[in-house]
Amino acid sequence: MTADMPGGDLQERILTAALPHVPFDGWSVKALATGARDLGLAESEALRAFPGGPIDAIEFFIALADRRMVAAVEALGGEEKPVRERVSGAVRLRLEQNVAHREAIRAALAVLARPLHAGLAAKSLYRTVDAIWYVTGDRSTDFNFYTKRALLAAVYGATLLYWLNDRSEGHGETWAFLDRRIADAMRLPRIPALCAERFGLADPLHVLRRLRDRFGRAPPGARS
Repeated sequence: MTADMPGGDLQERILTAALPHVPFDGWSVKALATGARDLGLAESEALRAFPGGPIDAIEFFIALADRRMVAAVEALGGEEKPVRERVSGAVRLRLEQNVAHREAIRAALAVLARPLHAGLAAKSLYRTVDAIWYVTGDRSTDFNFYTKRALLAAVYGATLLYWLNDRSEGHGETWAFLDRRIADAMRLPRIPALCAERFGLADPLHVLRRLRDRFGRAPPGARS
């Protein structure tokens, strides 16, 4: 898993240098090699940093964005705020921190939409919403652990797509959209049904459990 590999500093440096090239070259070996070259490194260093090529770079990009979001939320504090505001603020931070890379994100979503990468797409979405809930103070167990993540996955996914196409000043329309989606979500009596409709999953909570077991943090006190 790229995000957990040693040499994270090299990965971060090459990724950061490569991102401006992604809108033109896509998530490609060429973009990564150009990023390495911009740093004065041999192009082969890109392969050393990302042995799996562009898909490894995408995974690292998403994980890095998650870590930066967590650090920013922790630095801001705000534990006294209502949960709704903390979650909304974390989602907003996650997007605002990457406003310069919207085209790279759009290109990454296109790659992750391919059936070959469905597993990584699901894992990455799960890790993002899990990080948001955890950093905003969620310590739920059992059923609530899964339903909260399933619900936020739908909200975050819809908000991300809206944000990518939002040209309003300061992305104000996106933040209004996010607030509406969170408000709607908090009124929903049947979270599993929502997720089944949103993602086409017969049993979304079962899928979340499997993702948790393979890739994520177990809820405190929950059974495997």
